[in-house]
Amino acid sequence: MENERSNWRAVAACRGADAEPMFAESAQQKRAKVVCNQCPVRLACLAEALDERVEFGVWGGMTERERRALRRRRPDVTSWKHALERARSARSVQSR
Repeated sequence: MENERSNWRAVAACRGADAEPMFAESAQQKRAKVVCNQCPVRLACLAEALDERVEFGVWGGMTERERRALRRRRPDVTSWKHALERARSARSVQSR
């Protein structure tokens, strides 16, 4: 399980980048989100942050405030990894 969680980090777009924007306030968070939007493992990163209830920083393109709001809107979700995978699958089916 731990190995599965850390595998996505090896290919993350932010790997090796300056971590300061990822844990900064407002304007710098926007720059961090730009990096996230180009990341091949964005959903894995976001799922882990949501599942582990990470309170600080930009993860998977969402700030801590955005993640809290999402968790409040969807208190029924027990696994964000599965929920995000289902949503991605549904979008890919719709776009065919």
